[in-house]
Amino acid sequence: MSQAMKTTMIYSFAMFLAASAGFSSCSSEDPVITNRNLEGTDTYFASSDAQKQNIFYKPFVGYVGDPMPFYDPVAGDFKVMYLQDYRPNQAVTYHPIWCVSTTDAASYTSLGELIPCGSATELDAALGTGSIIYHDGTYYTFYTAHSPNPASTGGVNEAVMLATSKDFRVWEKNRTLLLKGGERYSNTDFRDPFVFKGDDNKFHMLVSTRENGKGVLAEYVSDNLLDWTDAGVFMTMMWDRFYECPDLFKMGEWWYLIYSEQHDAVRRVQYFKGRTLAELKSCTANDAGIWPDGHEGFLDSRGFYAGKTASDGTDRYIWGWCATKAGNNNLGNSDWAGNLVAHKLIQHADGTLTLGEVPAIASSFTNKKNVEDFNLNGETSRLMPRLGVENRMSFKVTTTNPWDKFGISLSRGADSEKFYSIIVNPESDKLRKINFEEEGGAGFVGNTDGYVFDAPADGVYDVTVVADNSVVTVYINNCAAYTNRVYGTAKNCWSINSYGGNISVSDITISSK
Repeated sequence: MSQAMKTTMIYSFAMFLAASAGFSSCSSEDPVITNRNLEGTDTYFASSDAQKQNIFYKPFVGYVGDPMPFYDPVAGDFKVMYLQDYRPNQAVTYHPIWCVSTTDAASYTSLGELIPCGSATELDAALGTGSIIYHDGTYYTFYTAHSPNPASTGGVNEAVMLATSKDFRVWEKNRTLLLKGGERYSNTDFRDPFVFKGDDNKFHMLVSTRENGKGVLAEYVSDNLLDWTDAGVFMTMMWDRFYECPDLFKMGEWWYLIYSEQHDAVRRVQYFKGRTLAELKSCTANDAGIWPDGHEGFLDSRGFYAGKTASDGTDRYIWGWCATKAGNNNLGNSDWAGNLVAHKLIQHADGTLTLGEVPAIASSFTNKKNVEDFNLNGETSRLMPRLGVENRMSFKVTTTNPWDKFGISLSRGADSEKFYSIIVNPESDKLRKINFEEEGGAGFVGNTDGYVFDAPADGVYDVTVVADNSVVTVYINNCAAYTNRVYGTAKNCWSINSYGGNISVSDITISSK
């Protein structure tokens, strides 16, 4: 029987369950179909995402784009502004700034819309990302104003504008402050302002733009956050690259620039580091390409984009979005915007950065089941129990050979002819990389792989997987993080796989809420 036929049969059964559900009450935010009749079964189930999601936040209506995280020193929590993507958006006025608050990067409270779009003829008809800073009792949000019709705005397509608030809830747009590219910089790309206070006690703003066609981060300086002076180019962008969503901060003895590379060939969140700002700037001088680590500063896969950070003085987290895929198809093209995904930044002794699991996400899974250890020899797999909607799986894989290859499969049933696998692939005898494959179908899926990382000297991989509906994050040994969208993960079985060689799997814990 073909996969399509199986899916059709299961879907018909699901429709029967949906009709039966009308006789009992249920929350409008939960899937109509429950999994009460699936317990103890291992056949594939055509699941769908919940309308609203909590671990990797998604509003009930629409999706999250380009987060702007900020630690609020008054409220003592993180505020994460973001561009609200409605789908469909209005034709000209779109992406108003909404916001959520969180104390732990694991649960969120919506604050709703804070900064609306302008009118169709105003420069900020559409909004783009920016940053927030608090100073002398006032919150300042610098954001991108985007006009889809520059003919009505003096030829300016993008500029930097400001909104202020005394309580972080009621915001007023400042119609007198307007930074434009002018004659020096592009008026088409002039966006993503990031503001920070420097060691000179002045305020500095980085803007993603172009000078003579080449991407640069322009720098502006101010004493009062209102009057800004062009300080020239802070950093040039290498080759034909364009660095979106810049985020600059100091962590310990190191300065970091985190950015999202727009180029189609890369399209990931990356970073540079330097012990001084001058050293940081020199990383790209004359297209130098002084990378901070052995994998070009990549922090995650293409499944995580527009990442920016905020710190409460103890921990620093990064928030980005995991894109939905066209047609809810695991092989579909990535859309713009999706779920809000948070990781914790891990700083290593040499100053390099990796991403790890948010501790509060781990501790939020209180219902735990342990599974007995087992071995896998050759090309074999072990089908694991059906998952719920929000899941956390942790286990240890011990390899015996530098070329041992293993992974996990999701969206799988005992009857599945095709399923989706996240595979730890040997790139050499010393390097590994996470790949994504459709087994029984397309095989390797391009542009969904991770970055290379060092194989552990002892051959032991501590693996953690967190899945909220179709959003999946994987962490390995605090040295690799991988985010991807895998439809069908919820309410289906999964497996741990060996692709030749011998591996042992131990310390297996499957957790739900």
